[in-house]
Amino acid sequence: MTLHLPDANGTTRAYEPRAEPLTVTPGSAFTSRTVFSAAHVVADPYADTTPDGPAAVDWDATLAFRRHLWSHGLGVAEAMDTAQRGMGLDWAGAAELIRRSAAEAKTCGGRIACGVGTDQLTAGTLAEVRAAYEEQLAVVEESGAQAILMASRALAATAQGPDDYLEVYGHLLRQAAEPVVLHWLGPMFDPALEGYWGSADLDAATDTFLEVIAAHPDKVDGIKVSLLDAQREIDLRRRLPQGVRCYTGDDFNYPELIAGDEQGFSHALLGIFDPLGPLAAEAVRVLDTGNTEGFRALLDPTVELSRHLFQAPTRFYKTGVVFLAWLAGHQSHFTMVGGLQSARSLPHLARAYELADGLGLFPDPKLAQERMRNLLNLYGVNQ
Repeated sequence: MTLHLPDANGTTRAYEPRAEPLTVTPGSAFTSRTVFSAAHVVADPYADTTPDGPAAVDWDATLAFRRHLWSHGLGVAEAMDTAQRGMGLDWAGAAELIRRSAAEAKTCGGRIACGVGTDQLTAGTLAEVRAAYEEQLAVVEESGAQAILMASRALAATAQGPDDYLEVYGHLLRQAAEPVVLHWLGPMFDPALEGYWGSADLDAATDTFLEVIAAHPDKVDGIKVSLLDAQREIDLRRRLPQGVRCYTGDDFNYPELIAGDEQGFSHALLGIFDPLGPLAAEAVRVLDTGNTEGFRALLDPTVELSRHLFQAPTRFYKTGVVFLAWLAGHQSHFTMVGGLQSARSLPHLARAYELADGLGLFPDPKLAQERMRNLLNLYGVNQ
């Protein structure tokens, strides 16, 4: 069946969908890299909700998707920005997500790390920010999951300079029961995080970030860097204390950063590994054998799709992630918490379908094709 896909010029083009998917077999955890997929949540399409109301989550479908990721050997980074933290999923929903997913991980033997933030607050004093972090850290630790200390909008709004970041993070690291992952999310993902670590100068911010780590290296498992700047990440990881890992969050340059160089490499904690899960897992298993060229041959062709999904405004990449999950059959609908399914245009979604289909990401290409056809018809693009 030929599909007529709209483009940004207001015209349509004929596209012949792929007939067969890429064949990927689930497998065990990796040996050369630690890899997390930041996973999306599946909305309950029958719930009577409003965009600014509490999220209604389809828990069965949400947990089934995490089992899918674990089956391929990937870890799950839970309740992160990919799960629409602060963009449809509030703290009450995130806390339930953390508890449910952590319990599921124990049942499945899957690895899980969960986001700790301050989204109970919109603003507050430093003491209130610290207390909000503490509340969320307790929930994650009680669930048995590893903690990821996320960047805080409230801290960015309250902090007067680097010393405030050093004080808040130092306090949290001293009381953390186990080593955590520190998360540096750039303003392209969340404009409210401009000037994080006390400066809009990234060199100065990096120095403060490293000062936090150097003061508590035994409490930092690693850092997740989401600045979409490959060279800055490489420079940063070369300055990390021994034993502290760098988890790339660079959805533009991940193949080269994970492959690494003679001075080191990045592990991964990526939102793009939600739709790429099976293919990414296959690539890392090839890398486990020492075959860097084979790893790049599998993963390099996925970068065009990732850059498309994460194009500005980058924070709306979640729409493309959920769209591809629907086309792939991981959920029965294209509905998102907060109504975020409307955040990307039809030409953007059509291009995402074309790129994903070309990579063979859809287990059932005919299902993806039929769902894409239905969406096009809904928008008035007659097929």
